[in-house]
Amino acid sequence: MQTKQQIQALLASMGASPKKRFGQNFLIDLNLMRLLIDEAGICKDDVVLEVGTGTGSFTEGLAEAAGKVITVDVDTTLFTIASKQLADRKNVQLINADILKNKHRLARKVVEAVRQSQLELCGRVLLVANLPYQVAATVMVNLITGEGGSITADAMCVTIQKEVADRMVAAPNSGDYGVLSIFMQATGEATVLRKLKPSVFWPAPQVESSMVKFVRDEEKVSRIHDMEFFRETVNLFMGHRRKMMQACVKFADGRLKEVQHWHDIFERAFVDPHARGENVDANAYISIANMCYEQLR
Repeated sequence: MQTKQQIQALLASMGASPKKRFGQNFLIDLNLMRLLIDEAGICKDDVVLEVGTGTGSFTEGLAEAAGKVITVDVDTTLFTIASKQLADRKNVQLINADILKNKHRLARKVVEAVRQSQLELCGRVLLVANLPYQVAATVMVNLITGEGGSITADAMCVTIQKEVADRMVAAPNSGDYGVLSIFMQATGEATVLRKLKPSVFWPAPQVESSMVKFVRDEEKVSRIHDMEFFRETVNLFMGHRRKMMQACVKFADGRLKEVQHWHDIFERAFVDPHARGENVDANAYISIANMCYEQLR
């Protein structure tokens, strides 16, 4: 793994500097890098997805622990640097692409690479990364839902903006509670491992960060009849989070527009129709989504 000076030298050799628009804040604390890898509990049959290869510093540590590392970076210059740095790492596959095809889909080439590696190794899929802030929440939600035949992560161990970390573990009736909170709590358990000062990154971001871990719970996931329908349901009510639940239904579209007898659904889910979306917990959203799904089958 590389020190701050080594990262700076690699960038300088290409006449490059960190790009703010790509959220390029390099983790430079080697002890924290090792801690992140240790907390992820990576095994030799695991496939690790890293989003934000950078200069390949953290990737080197991942490659030592994992069976296969699929690492993705949108920046062509960093991809070139990392390709040289990781040339002798036979279990690393670098992809120069935007991790997101769109808001609800991961890039196809990334999905295919991870899926193929998982078939070969028969282990878990883990997201372990110093996540670029702009895509962090969207990437994690996609790896939870696995929409459109995508991949799901068995666990995630990442550094992210503290604001996003707070949303991951937020409870109903709090200002941080949102879609990410609901998905995390409906499908597993999220834990904030450590708060990180800006000084552990270069360049130092203007915000604080956190190291967080999420572990998927298949027993929880099995309660959800249809993940995409669950997502649509959560988005409907949390998209109007300060409106009463009974008022939100008039904004329903797609499949949810065909749902009838909302009052009965709320009653059976033990949800007060006068409650607001931000007051309703993950279990209640699962009940609502499941009843709507069953009604339309």
